[in-house]
Amino acid sequence: MFVGALTLDVLLGDIRSLKEKRSVVRPIVAELHRKFAVSVAETGDHDLYRRAEIGVAVVSSTAAHCTEIMDSCERLVAGRPEIELLSARHRLFSEEED
Repeated sequence: MFVGALTLDVLLGDIRSLKEKRSVVRPIVAELHRKFAVSVAETGDHDLYRRAEIGVAVVSSTAAHCTEIMDSCERLVAGRPEIELLSARHRLFSEEED
């Protein structure tokens, strides 16, 4: 069993309130969950208007499948015109690690 963790640091467009931020981040989180059947949430930068950290978790039987799903999630977020993907951090854990 392999667990993949993806952390996306995102710069939002012309956002002036936390309410506007939610209106941009929530659809992204929902789309990732719907398209890829991953666990996903806004995991950081909650008090900043123009920044968001989105965390994605994937569980799979193979490392290749975990990596493929994380890459697809990253591409989906990077392709959104209303945001800019600043960084993406991929981590892969296996059950053999203690």
